[in-house]
Amino acid sequence: VGDTVVSLWLTTHADRVGRRRVLVLGSALMVVAGAVFAATDLLPILIVAGVVGVISPTGNEVGPFLAVEQAALTQIVPDRRRTATFAWYNLVGYVATATGALIAGLLSQVLIDGGAAPLDAYRAVVVGYALVGIVMAVVAWQLRPAIEVPTTALAASTVADEGVRRRLGLGRSRGVVLRLSALFSVDAFAGGFIPQSLMAFWFHERFGVEPAVLGAIFFGANLLAAVSALSAARIAARIGLIETMVFTHLPSNVLLLLVPLMPTLPLAVAVLLLRFTLSQMDVPTRQSYVMAVVDPDERSAAAGVTGIARTVGASVSPSISSVLIANASLAAIPFFLAGGLKIAYDLLLYRDFRSHRAPEER
Repeated sequence: VGDTVVSLWLTTHADRVGRRRVLVLGSALMVVAGAVFAATDLLPILIVAGVVGVISPTGNEVGPFLAVEQAALTQIVPDRRRTATFAWYNLVGYVATATGALIAGLLSQVLIDGGAAPLDAYRAVVVGYALVGIVMAVVAWQLRPAIEVPTTALAASTVADEGVRRRLGLGRSRGVVLRLSALFSVDAFAGGFIPQSLMAFWFHERFGVEPAVLGAIFFGANLLAAVSALSAARIAARIGLIETMVFTHLPSNVLLLLVPLMPTLPLAVAVLLLRFTLSQMDVPTRQSYVMAVVDPDERSAAAGVTGIARTVGASVSPSISSVLIANASLAAIPFFLAGGLKIAYDLLLYRDFRSHRAPEER
């Protein structure tokens, strides 16, 4: 909750106060949080530092970076290149996340094997987090003014906003962003029924899969998901952003429904991997679409609000599915709930937004 509040405040002010400033501020907060985590073991102080310092409790993106970076990229690339840029942006993000996790694990293990106490080894990791924050702050400060909302766009929006009260950094785009946020929260709520941790638990309980094999399965699945994102731009250029989001997501959700119905491990893994080749194609297209249909001075806020809607949606359902998956007779229900709700999301999205085109598609 604390991360959500801080992220929302930063992203909804970025377009007005300056995207570069917000990125530098977010990086500085990382440095402070890493230093505090390395220096104290007082729980109340650690909680405050974790919230203010945008330390992710889940390993997923938190803070202002994703939203502001999406808005900045949209500002400096042509409309026809936006989706392809977001596809590569997500691929780099997947690789960086995996690399960071690998380095953190190896560093901790090397220090512990060398005689360091586990607590000191983990402190070295958060010191590394602070050092990365310093590097990010330096890089963010070097960004060109081209990433900012043009002065002419800000002046035009100020005139157009007369009589329109801004909330959450949104003015004229508020209606479409809130509608998208509601739909995205449904999709994220559905996805929260089968996070990879619970899916791995299900494979272990259903087929007795060992941890090493589980690691290989989900490494391959995430690799397929990352690479498949690159295909999204080409498909979107042919059939459109909304169509790509829906027509690639629907079959992946049908495959999700089929996973618990497979009688053997090889079949279940094959269906899962096939599902992952399609399931992430909607990510760069979704990000691109949100940036395309809002005003330039509301892009950071739009990305922040829709992103937080997804975070809130995904935070609720695991508490339900964990109870179901722990019961052998009910373990397949989270797959059916996730797949069914995601299919409903796809149909609603297509119904409500198929006529609301991005500029390059009009």
